[in-house]
Amino acid sequence: MATYEEIYGKRVEVLDADPTLNSSYEGQVWYNSTTGTLKTVVSFAAWSSGTNTIQEQKYNVGVGTQTSALIFASGPVGQTYTEEYNGSGWSAGGALGTGRYQAAGFGTQTAAVCAAGDAPGLSPAFRGDVEEYNGTSWSEETNVSVARYACTGLGTLTAGAIVGGRKPAYSNETENYNGTSWTTGGVYPVAIQSVATGGTQTASFAVGGYVPSTQSNKSATYNGSSWTAQGNVNTARSAGGGAGSQTDGLFFGGSDGSATNKTENFDGTSWTNSPATLASARNSFGGCGTSTAALAAGGFPSPSVPKLTEEYNKGINTVTAAAWASGTSVNTARYAANGAGPKTAGLFWGGQTPGSTQSLVEEYNGTSWTEVNNMPSGTYASASFGTQTAAVSAAGAPPTSGNLNTSYEYDGTNWTAGNPINTARRYPSGFGILTAGVIAGGFIPPASGATENYNGTNWSTAPNSLNAARDRASGCGTNTAGLFCAGTPGDTSSEEWNGTAWTAGNTMIFGAQDRGCAGSQTDSIFFGDGGPTSANTEGYDGTNFSTRPSMGTARGIFYTGGTPNAAATGAWAGAGYTSTAVANVEEFTGETETATASTLTTS
Repeated sequence: MATYEEIYGKRVEVLDADPTLNSSYEGQVWYNSTTGTLKTVVSFAAWSSGTNTIQEQKYNVGVGTQTSALIFASGPVGQTYTEEYNGSGWSAGGALGTGRYQAAGFGTQTAAVCAAGDAPGLSPAFRGDVEEYNGTSWSEETNVSVARYACTGLGTLTAGAIVGGRKPAYSNETENYNGTSWTTGGVYPVAIQSVATGGTQTASFAVGGYVPSTQSNKSATYNGSSWTAQGNVNTARSAGGGAGSQTDGLFFGGSDGSATNKTENFDGTSWTNSPATLASARNSFGGCGTSTAALAAGGFPSPSVPKLTEEYNKGINTVTAAAWASGTSVNTARYAANGAGPKTAGLFWGGQTPGSTQSLVEEYNGTSWTEVNNMPSGTYASASFGTQTAAVSAAGAPPTSGNLNTSYEYDGTNWTAGNPINTARRYPSGFGILTAGVIAGGFIPPASGATENYNGTNWSTAPNSLNAARDRASGCGTNTAGLFCAGTPGDTSSEEWNGTAWTAGNTMIFGAQDRGCAGSQTDSIFFGDGGPTSANTEGYDGTNFSTRPSMGTARGIFYTGGTPNAAATGAWAGAGYTSTAVANVEEFTGETETATASTLTTS
């Protein structure tokens, strides 16, 4: 029998510990002398959870890549809304001019085409309308030659095609698009609807679909002029997702009479079953991407999957989706309390329980909460910033009526009174560190836009107030790069602080107040809602807001977050309000990828 060295020209390396793994180790073999195991790194495929879409998505179209995707043309009544995916969450895009569903689509997030479709309420309902998307808005273009719905697209904006569909008879027609006009393409082997596709205009595949009265198991490849029949898929189905190229394709989900979670791989000729299956069986969803990084968003059955997103990854890394997870509850349930520090070194103080204002203080080590020295007096609805060993609490409401102008500093052991702020108020928000902090907004009444800077000793009123006076808002970041969002119920506005002035930022997804927040001006999350309570979470990347995984418990009226100017992954949500004060804590962790080694065994 040939040895490993004879086959590969090198010996198995002997190590006393596994190496730090990266893609260069794929296929390599080593012996771990400490554990007595022979190991290697091999590629594997798996689906993992992504962040939910904003709106329900059924019969929708997906184009682009896993980290830059676009979905549109959702049903069942024909919608105009569009959503964009950045690999972490969804944000709203420009609206289609003609609401429709079961349309064809192709292209990228910034150069997409929506063609044909079903538009109930219009006459005729089966449309030939074509629109192009430039990353911001849709514009009307030249119609397809044959109006239809349940057709499928492939390719790019300047070199695309649509195939099949209903008009209302089943169609086998293909039309090619050059970015301006449509021309007749090749004839598909059968008249069909709802096929899945992948590839380019001159090198693509189509698979599955629905022919009269049954699901199809056929597949074919296209060279831009003609279709050639290829091997059958293992499970006949329609309305699934397609991704990848003509020689390295994916077919996933769909309906074989009921929703399925199956995935199959294509090598240009034949199909093989993949061990990677969707976590949620579904059909009629937006699918796109490559053979190593695909996306499935929305679909049926209802109501379980219309907002669900799943990501397919093939490589040496195990992908763990971003998520909220339960932490240890605080010792005393309360709301309108304040917090500082990351989830491994948190600080939590003040707040209200029914009929009582608290001066209690608790510290968190990521595992347990410990009660420490109380504040000098009870307070709630204050602004907070800093860390577990250097925190500031400013303004707020006392146990009786009125507003406070007091401030306190915490050194990790004791609270000491600081200098008073200039404008007494409650429900302001703060961000920064003890020696360089900011508070803004609040309620006097009325709502205030006043902004104050703190240098660790004195408070100074900034010459520029918020552009919109507000209270119960959320703030994060630093004293030279801050972010301030929402406030009153339904408010979705945001403002950015540069150390001197406020400028309008982009619109949030969820209008909310009394939300928790954490992170920096370019990497932050906002979570919960106080009016009414909500589990909604969204992130900000310095330009756009997009969805993030929802919290486990819908709640609001809390002011807790992560380390100043740190990533949003340091976030925690402590206590808060549902229909009463609660004590439970949740911790947020962003998506992670970890290279994984496999142990070789004999059999």
